[in-house]
Amino acid sequence: MSTTENGPRPQTARVFPPRDVPLGGPRAMTVRRTLPQRERTLIGAWCFIDHYGPDDVATTGGMDVAPHPHIGLQTVSWLFSGEIEHRDSLGVHAFVRPGELNLMTAGRGIAHSETSTAATTVLHGVQLWVALPDEHRHTGRDFHHHVPSPVALDGAEARVFLGTLAGDTSPVPTFTPLLGAELTLDPGATLTLDVDPAFEHGLLVDQGDITFAGTPLHPADLGYLAPGPTTLTLTNPSPTPARLVLLGGTPFDEPIVMWWNFIGRTAEEVVQAREEWQQASTRFGEVHGYPGDRLPAPELPNVALKARGNRL
Repeated sequence: MSTTENGPRPQTARVFPPRDVPLGGPRAMTVRRTLPQRERTLIGAWCFIDHYGPDDVATTGGMDVAPHPHIGLQTVSWLFSGEIEHRDSLGVHAFVRPGELNLMTAGRGIAHSETSTAATTVLHGVQLWVALPDEHRHTGRDFHHHVPSPVALDGAEARVFLGTLAGDTSPVPTFTPLLGAELTLDPGATLTLDVDPAFEHGLLVDQGDITFAGTPLHPADLGYLAPGPTTLTLTNPSPTPARLVLLGGTPFDEPIVMWWNFIGRTAEEVVQAREEWQQASTRFGEVHGYPGDRLPAPELPNVALKARGNRL
């Protein structure tokens, strides 16, 4: 951290704007992706942030992601509106609704499907991935569902779905130190949160124009702050409420090879996982109850898959 004559100079956040990406194969829906970026692959072990909606499903068709595989990661589903049906090869059939967490651990291999339900009129939420550290990335399949209680703060409210914040701790286990929470700020509110100085943090803006560590952020922006601060200050200067997703974790120093739905350490490992999915290997298991075919893997790129980490 830089200093001035009066002591440490407060950090300012780096801003990562989103890019539009089609998700889900032939019936693709468009999402706004803010992680990974060219300069930053991870925030803690968080390696993937997709932000979607609010979408009128009568117009867009909603979410319909056929059975597909994962290795080396955990998926985290969090909604602001709508309802998603989850089925996986562990045999789990579950739903996720606003204010609820679905966390699925792929480990060595899992397959799952995700579809918005008939009860959904407006679909709006985030889909997040967590990279598993090398010592745990071949762990067994797992699934957790958790409904965090809202924590009332001065001019704000928090729902902590992973880790600890504002005196509340999620019971859902993680393989590296992590934080995940939804925050809402009243109009004109300023909120200062105590945080772990060993964590780096990312703040995704769902709605509202806010200031994060002195840096303006707008809807769909991701603000990044390096480790060091013991507090984070958020301000909502607008006359309407702001809604945010705060993510954090200790820096993840392992380079990863990330392609399609796979996270490995070498290109050969990812190529092998793709081949096993195409051959319907028992490695990923079967998803029962989805009314359709599973997703085929895309063709591999003509360039070699390379490990990557953070550039800043």
